[in-house]
Amino acid sequence: MMNCLHSWPEPVTRVQSLAASGIQAIPERYIKSPSHRPLLNDDVQEVNVPVIDFQNLFSGDRGLREEALCCVHNACREWGFFQVVNHGVNHELMKRTCEVWHEFFNLPLEVKQEYANTPATYEGYGSRVGVQKGASLDWSDYFFLHFMPLSLVNKNKWPAIPASCRELVAEYGSEVVRLCGKLMKLFSMNLGLQEDSLLNAFGGEENVGACLRVNYYPKCPQPDLTLGLSPHSDPGGMTLLLPDENVAGLQVRRKGSWLTVKPIPNAFIINIGDQIQVLSNAIYQSVEHRVIVNSNKDRLSLALFYNPKSDLLLEPCKELLTKDQPALYKPMTFDEYRLTIRIKGPCGKKQVESLKSPGQCN
Repeated sequence: MMNCLHSWPEPVTRVQSLAASGIQAIPERYIKSPSHRPLLNDDVQEVNVPVIDFQNLFSGDRGLREEALCCVHNACREWGFFQVVNHGVNHELMKRTCEVWHEFFNLPLEVKQEYANTPATYEGYGSRVGVQKGASLDWSDYFFLHFMPLSLVNKNKWPAIPASCRELVAEYGSEVVRLCGKLMKLFSMNLGLQEDSLLNAFGGEENVGACLRVNYYPKCPQPDLTLGLSPHSDPGGMTLLLPDENVAGLQVRRKGSWLTVKPIPNAFIINIGDQIQVLSNAIYQSVEHRVIVNSNKDRLSLALFYNPKSDLLLEPCKELLTKDQPALYKPMTFDEYRLTIRIKGPCGKKQVESLKSPGQCN
């Protein structure tokens, strides 16, 4: 990593503290340019992204199984997002994990500050992405931690309070990573590849990266002027999101419009990341998304990022290339790829598109 990633360029303000201070107007640093502000009125379109019944993918009924596989394939091609129900992760575990993170974010600031992060790894309690001084900031705090590979896991960096946090996070992470592994096999099969092709391209089961970002979006006095998370596509392989089912916030860009995703209780929202776009040679595409905030309610979500081994070269799978469909992307490691985002912060789809030809994310 670069020296500029070892510290933040200016003092970090906790958004939750700003919100709790009773301010009526948000600081200028959080105000987005007019073209980037959300439309928060009766015209906001709520949408159900495709919903997949996961147990049908393993049904003994061949027709049900093939129909579900087809639904996953179409969702990856046309949306880049879908929701899964009957996924096998314990609903009570999901609920308790969210509750324990609510408890963490409601702890006194000095307790949370013991876990304050730096841009070198992002691990810990944070409030910004990117190290550019004077950058526009998002209305959110977060906690970021590693699950895999095991060499990166340091549970001492996970919250010790609440007392059940580390145990719940470990159990939740194990369940969700297992679900991601099943999804990778389905994606491979739908692309016409060997079942383990994508997983092997990621470095195999023991080497994949998995990390959790717990997003906390405090209520905001001027939600029409800011965003909880600026537009971006996820840089890794795929993201498995446990949203707040009571407070909508995730918006997906589709055909030029921002659509608010309507969460289904006990469902996960899955989205394709840039690295699967690269491996599939853009058959599957990551999709730009962002988060809006709420004037009356705090919102919490858990995003599990499932990523390739950081030092492996990734490029389109050879089996998917033809004379008419040559490789769209030059080889690059995930470490090299995400460095730009860690310096400049979220930047729409510019990062993955820049792989096609010389360019950078401005």
